[in-house]
Amino acid sequence: MTLRTLMLGAAALCALSSPAFAADDVIRLGNLKFAHYGAVSYIKEIAPKCGVRVEEHMFAKGPDVMQAILAGELDVGATASEAAISGRANGAPIYVVAGFAKGGARLLARPDSGIKSVKDLKGKKVGVTRGGIHEVLLNVELAQAGLSVSDQPGKDVQVIFLAFADLNQALLGKNLDAIMQSEPQSSQAINKGYGVEVMKPYDTPIGAPVRTLVMSEKFYKEHRAVAAKFMTCFVQATKLFIDNKGAAEKYVRESMFKNQISKQDFDDAIENSPYTYDISAAHIQTTTDVMFKTGTGKMRNPPVAKEWVKTDLLEQAKKSLSIQ
Repeated sequence: MTLRTLMLGAAALCALSSPAFAADDVIRLGNLKFAHYGAVSYIKEIAPKCGVRVEEHMFAKGPDVMQAILAGELDVGATASEAAISGRANGAPIYVVAGFAKGGARLLARPDSGIKSVKDLKGKKVGVTRGGIHEVLLNVELAQAGLSVSDQPGKDVQVIFLAFADLNQALLGKNLDAIMQSEPQSSQAINKGYGVEVMKPYDTPIGAPVRTLVMSEKFYKEHRAVAAKFMTCFVQATKLFIDNKGAAEKYVRESMFKNQISKQDFDDAIENSPYTYDISAAHIQTTTDVMFKTGTGKMRNPPVAKEWVKTDLLEQAKKSLSIQ
């Protein structure tokens, strides 16, 4: 079965009930280039069959997506929960409307570092991307191990802030002892032999972090019909990626990464960051509380999750497609 056939099949339910899209039914989507963001990226492929058109814009990290929403440049964005929470706390007019992946983090170390646990990070340099859920998870893991941290020398652990794309190179070049990395980059480091897994950081109160799909308040409130079509497309794309791993792999590896990651990289990445639909206000509230406690995001007034987690469009879309 070809990818085109799979795409047509994925769009079939949308096509049965949706008319051709109008000029004003163009949805501006912000996304990140990670394996577990693949189903979100795939929405644009089936969007015309759902009666809308999706323009995807790729960003380097979640806070950049939030800035674009704040500037009125995006209607929908895919990001880690930390960026969404920080964005809302700092005035971004957004609602969390769905989850789309769980997990997606690993603490890796150089094979020759001798690091076997978080406690072994004492006296080491650890790389992480600033302003993402990985920074939150690293801070909590270090706190649980009783280790102090700073981006300056003098604490137990010195954190080095780098872009996701640069973390692997810094580990490979032995400029860092360990990194808290996303997928598929962490799986690539392991499979290429210059990184070993220390742990998956899911033993904090947050558990496995859920990535968030957010909508601007304006889009959610003033364009409900279009927003509902988009959510139907999201659910349908996600269902395909959950049910048909081959289609997910083909799209992510060939369309998103231009064959720069291997089948093994993809398989390992998605094993650590499975696709999902759901998110809860309780999960966002717990993440918010942990961020506030650790000082991540520098929030003066942490947002109350139940006031801005809105899953009604998600539930409607799942019900219309007979998905539990």
